[in-house]
Amino acid sequence: MEFKDLDTTIPTLGPAKITSPKTLRAGLTEATAFVSDDSRVAVDVHVENLKEMFAQGIEPPGLELAGPRGKIYFDASKLRCALVTCGGLCPGLNDIIRSIVLELFYGYGVRNIFGIRFGLQGFIPAYGHDIIELSPNQVGNILDMGGSILGSSRGPQSIDEIVDSLERMNIGLLFMIGGDGTLNAALKIANAITERNLKIAVIGIPKTIDNDIYMVSRSFGFDTAVDVATRAITGAHNEAQSYPNGIGLIKLMGRYSGFIAATAALAQQDCNFVLIPEIEVDLEGDNCFLRQLENRLQLRGHAVAVVAEGFGQKYFEDAGIERDRSGNVRLKDIGVFLKDQIKAYFNKKNIEINLKYIDPSYMIRSLPANANDSVFCGFLGRDAVHAGMAGKSQMLISHWNNYFVHVPLAISAGKRKQVTPTGKLWRTVLEATGQGPMKNCL
Repeated sequence: MEFKDLDTTIPTLGPAKITSPKTLRAGLTEATAFVSDDSRVAVDVHVENLKEMFAQGIEPPGLELAGPRGKIYFDASKLRCALVTCGGLCPGLNDIIRSIVLELFYGYGVRNIFGIRFGLQGFIPAYGHDIIELSPNQVGNILDMGGSILGSSRGPQSIDEIVDSLERMNIGLLFMIGGDGTLNAALKIANAITERNLKIAVIGIPKTIDNDIYMVSRSFGFDTAVDVATRAITGAHNEAQSYPNGIGLIKLMGRYSGFIAATAALAQQDCNFVLIPEIEVDLEGDNCFLRQLENRLQLRGHAVAVVAEGFGQKYFEDAGIERDRSGNVRLKDIGVFLKDQIKAYFNKKNIEINLKYIDPSYMIRSLPANANDSVFCGFLGRDAVHAGMAGKSQMLISHWNNYFVHVPLAISAGKRKQVTPTGKLWRTVLEATGQGPMKNCL
């Protein structure tokens, strides 16, 4: 990644002049309890790159450290806040909602907190969705619930209608929890707010199981997804070992980035093949996937393969492109395709196999967060509130270089993080599985 030209400035609604109502805890002083806007985390931590920037007279870009500010912008007694969850479900959504509500209520004394039902549809009057008033009583026991208590939806909605709704509701602070499409929408909403000269802050909380949001080293729900995916791998391995020429095939999430498949394969090292969107693979030919799979069966009598949902879409080019309501490409089912290809290959060779196919995708994304993700969500939600109360806008809360930081929406939205084919993660997958190159094998 090229970082030296990044503009990491966080827009604000205006000067923060109100003393924060957050009380200092025992043993903390104002200097240690609050975070200064001057506290920054280097975007690039490679010494050689930092030396080069200093030699060129360039100040290395840094991201604002997240956390409570001593001075805030909003008067909590008059502030009205709104929360919305968008796109696909993800473990931890309710944890984020809970942490935002509790921090607003107890940390800052905000009493007017509203949940927007069913994603951005909830802002559009024509849909008729009710708005939920959120308080500690409503969110106190939602940690063990999967999904989102606010619901979600996909599909583009009129930005002007959304901003009209925010104006009518007199919302001053909007929290948008979602993935790449939601962050793009958040940026458009924030820009429309600026054009109207409104004082409404927009804070994004990045949500994606795939862990593919640019400038975010880890997104919530990913840890839970890997945790559950390893159980699927264990099940597939047990099935494969229990039958002659047993093959376990697992399809995991990962539309354009194979982080779940790669990480789960390392967490439960029973996989012999990992197929992800970033790595080109040919199925047939000398030493390509199907031949390597056959060699594995001859050597050990069983095999386990993990495939990310976005892998191998080149095999469906003749089928045309379909899109969902949000404009995302509807991926063809590579898992079923690969299962059929494996069966056809071994049938031609008159080799009997026992193939078990597992697709745990929807079970994973609708589960409650595990312990690690729940803790992580607590940090994200609280830091989102701290940023919003300070009058910051057009930004998201990110985890970067082991710190929680503020990232401008403008430098993250519309971009994607992917597994680096020459990076440590993929190199380690190759070492753990033993799979070889499977491209241009003819």
